[in-house]
Amino acid sequence: MNRDACRFALVAVVLVLSTGLVCADVRLPAVIGDGMVLQRDIETHIWGWAAAGEEITVRIAGREVSVSADEEGRWKVSLAPMAAGGPHEMTVAGANTITLGNIMVGEVWVCSGQSNMQMAVRSCYDAEKEIAAADYPDIRLFSVGLKTSPTPLEDVAGKWAPCSPETVPGFSATAYFFGRHLHQQLGVPVGLINTSWGGTPAEAWTSGQALEADPEFAPLLARWEQILADYPAAKRKYDEETVPAWEKAAEQAKAEGKEAPRKPNPPADAASPHRPANLYNAMIHPLIDFAIRGAIWYQGESNAGRAYQYRRLFPAMILDWRRRWGQGDFPFLFVQLANYMARKPDPSESAWAELREAQLRTLTFPNTGQAVIIDIGDATDIHPKNKQDVGKRLALWALNETYGRDVPRSGPLYGSLTVEGNRARVHFTDTDGGLKTPDGSAVTGFAIAGEDRKFVWAEAVIEGDTVVVSSSLVPRPIAVRYAWADNPECNLYSGADLPASPFRSDDWRGVTINSK
Repeated sequence: MNRDACRFALVAVVLVLSTGLVCADVRLPAVIGDGMVLQRDIETHIWGWAAAGEEITVRIAGREVSVSADEEGRWKVSLAPMAAGGPHEMTVAGANTITLGNIMVGEVWVCSGQSNMQMAVRSCYDAEKEIAAADYPDIRLFSVGLKTSPTPLEDVAGKWAPCSPETVPGFSATAYFFGRHLHQQLGVPVGLINTSWGGTPAEAWTSGQALEADPEFAPLLARWEQILADYPAAKRKYDEETVPAWEKAAEQAKAEGKEAPRKPNPPADAASPHRPANLYNAMIHPLIDFAIRGAIWYQGESNAGRAYQYRRLFPAMILDWRRRWGQGDFPFLFVQLANYMARKPDPSESAWAELREAQLRTLTFPNTGQAVIIDIGDATDIHPKNKQDVGKRLALWALNETYGRDVPRSGPLYGSLTVEGNRARVHFTDTDGGLKTPDGSAVTGFAIAGEDRKFVWAEAVIEGDTVVVSSSLVPRPIAVRYAWADNPECNLYSGADLPASPFRSDDWRGVTINSK
């Protein structure tokens, strides 16, 4: 080949490559796809990637918006609010055209947390019956693939699917029953985005910037820096000592006809789902441009040993999400921990009670809500199978506070305490027609203490919207607790048959106060 021919060929290659860059295909994130639900009545966003400077036009429901991709190839358009309904078709046109169909407009909720949010419909009570009846084509399900990242990502793995007996078995039971109740009561399409991972702590779902901004979390971050620094040595020990020892024990158990011991987990590394911000980066950050009505959250078990820290960590996570979504104080509803573990005969301290208290205190932040499930747990199973009531109780708060429906939002919540001689009177809100026990029996679950701060079980009598608490062992009471235990015996309900939240009137130092 002569010099001119070489020069021509080189120019042709450059032109082809340049044309490829200029005419790069338009791409969309996974959450924007066929069968999705867009949030009604507010501005929504469609975004994606293309060649730098490429003009993108989005069309849906008589709306048309154009924008040019920025120098990094990112683009985003805002769509004027749409009313509930559908199905709609959307086209996204640039160098290529993407057509999305069967799009609905309705209510969109992000559903997150640890294993009790992740727990699937196929694992709940009456699973076979629930799955067979799950024919709700206007409820759309999106499950975010499990992934971690040390830095914020731009996309997730997943796709939208209409709710059916074929698609619901592996979907979050809490999210499904929440969405089903909303759909039945509101009569509009509902989109549910499940982004949850079993056994994970709240700090993993919070951005690094939010954690670093608060000195309270410095010990937590420092501990993880040390874990990562120690990882090479820990991994060598695991490979050279721990695993061989386990293999030997497993072989011996097999030879003796016994069950082999469980293989030890490897040491945590940079990709751990427990590492601060790792799940926010991979499973929340890619979603924050998608318009939503609100979020539901079922988590706390993994933070119970650091319940006092959770008082600050949980609100920090909520505020972090809200800032990043840019939709103001959107509704954030959460499930208070269920009763669990062995029941103790006498009043005692409890990390799980302190975690429930941290959750309850979060109600002081605007537009938050709580579903109490202290009555439907299982002493031997950290995963209660009755997710139907969990989802419904979350939906009740949403229906009342978010949608303005005349339904009870919650069971009784602690209001205040007044001391009347040798008795203490507890005042409640959210009694909905008065306090009661389910079968009319005596109230259980109350403990009372005097200046010695020693709690004893108390007699409790309902008087209207109050409970009068007393004990002959405490002539001058100063504090009352209710359902303050890992697995308390308690039976106070509202007139709407919703359980009272555990609480304490005192602020005495708890067992997790120094846990960081």
